[in-house]
Amino acid sequence: MQYRMKTHPLSEEQITKLLERSQTGSLATINPDGTPYVTPIHFVYYNNKIYAHGLPKGKKLDNIVHDQRIGFSVYEMNELLLDPNEKPCDTNTKYQSIIFSGNAKRVEDIQVKEDILKKVVEKYTPHLAGKELPTPMVKGTAVIEIDIMEMTGKYYS
Repeated sequence: MQYRMKTHPLSEEQITKLLERSQTGSLATINPDGTPYVTPIHFVYYNNKIYAHGLPKGKKLDNIVHDQRIGFSVYEMNELLLDPNEKPCDTNTKYQSIIFSGNAKRVEDIQVKEDILKKVVEKYTPHLAGKELPTPMVKGTAVIEIDIMEMTGKYYS
């Protein structure tokens, strides 16, 4: 385990708060040739899972069908911590980050998709929460569910 994971771990509560307020994360899937494919995504954290939505076709979805294993990260940089003696190598960063691995799958149940898409609306456009989502839009939107297998969070301040 790296040094900062031992000395600066985020608590479960801090991890939850960071996942709830973060606007984007990076989703890593595996290409058929074994190389990684990283996509910035919008997401919601709900019931200890990550959910993402998007177009019904694309490389990210193809990769998940091929191999469900994923990696995911969220990072929040608060500020640079400059060395008072102006040593460039002693500059640091005040941050919080989460890294996890898990398994992803496409959600097929229309009611679950609608519930998740409502959570997406609540997070990103709260002024539109409560509005009806058209059934064709719900059916035509891909929703990905990520089961978190291993998660760590760390900070520095």
